[in-house]
Amino acid sequence: MPKNSSLRKAAKVKNDEFYTQYADIQREVNAYLEYNPDVFRNKTILLPCDDPEWSNFTLFFAQNFKNFGLKKLISTSYAVESKQLEIDYQPTNFEKYSSNFDETKTRCRGKIFTLDKDINGDGKVDFKDLKWQYLEDDGDFNSDEGKKLRDEADIIITNPPFSLFREFLKWIMEAKKQFLILGNMNAITYKEIFPYLKDNIIWLGVVNGAKEYITPTGEHKKMGNTCWFTNIDHGRRHTPLSLMSMEDNIKYSKHKEIKEKGYQKYDFYDAIEVPYTDAIPNDYNDLMGVPNSFLNKYCPEQFQIIDAIGRYSQLYGATEETQGKYLTMVNGIHKFVRIVIKRK
Repeated sequence: MPKNSSLRKAAKVKNDEFYTQYADIQREVNAYLEYNPDVFRNKTILLPCDDPEWSNFTLFFAQNFKNFGLKKLISTSYAVESKQLEIDYQPTNFEKYSSNFDETKTRCRGKIFTLDKDINGDGKVDFKDLKWQYLEDDGDFNSDEGKKLRDEADIIITNPPFSLFREFLKWIMEAKKQFLILGNMNAITYKEIFPYLKDNIIWLGVVNGAKEYITPTGEHKKMGNTCWFTNIDHGRRHTPLSLMSMEDNIKYSKHKEIKEKGYQKYDFYDAIEVPYTDAIPNDYNDLMGVPNSFLNKYCPEQFQIIDAIGRYSQLYGATEETQGKYLTMVNGIHKFVRIVIKRK
């Protein structure tokens, strides 16, 4: 079974309820702080598509409110009736024993948690100071209420529903907000997303996604092929790859395919096939097709992204001659989707 089969299934059946682990959030966020210690200072952070009572995003940013110098933290969740969950829903004790609890709203309304000051008088601002109330609607990020919260925020951070990734990113980009979100690695070739990557408007994060998520039932679910998408700068994207020449790769590469066959051209596309990121030659100045994983190490000062090609058609710039062709075919053998790059 493919390692990302769980993620594909989640998107297909719209089972989008997967919680990100605290350590995965911490590893990614720390990289931005290392690059710019003030990246979150005086900023309002919105955590939509989130369940504040279970979410590690809310816990992480609430506990680090003062350390990061946040101005305000907002976290929202979908109403349980809007989720397609096969569980017996019961309000948490946090909600049930709160003075805000309303049995007529608990299933059909989303909830909003806010944090901006010390309300319990213990001299610090943290998770214990979160205030909550029901939203007017079910918590849909694209509702009028959701858009208003989006417009208030400076930075949007979350693990959005897998099945709504395209719509969610569009929602963010419309408002021109900074963001850090998790998604399927395959999304890089979506026609709605690839142009942003190509033009360096967005890029991949530092850590290669999260390997394991938690379901509402407490089950740990392994998810291959996820990654962080962002437009917040970090140091790794400015670190060039250390590469060998084409001649040295053919002589010394650890990849048998390169040593035995060298660099072959695609049958229907004017570029060479480079099946491994560490096999990119540092002295080749024309087009190269590289795996999606290249974007995890992409340095915009070193390379330019030109195109994305798939097995059946070119995503951008297709002609009558190439439309419908297996553009990643080499000597009659189909390759995976490739990112076409050129050395600067």
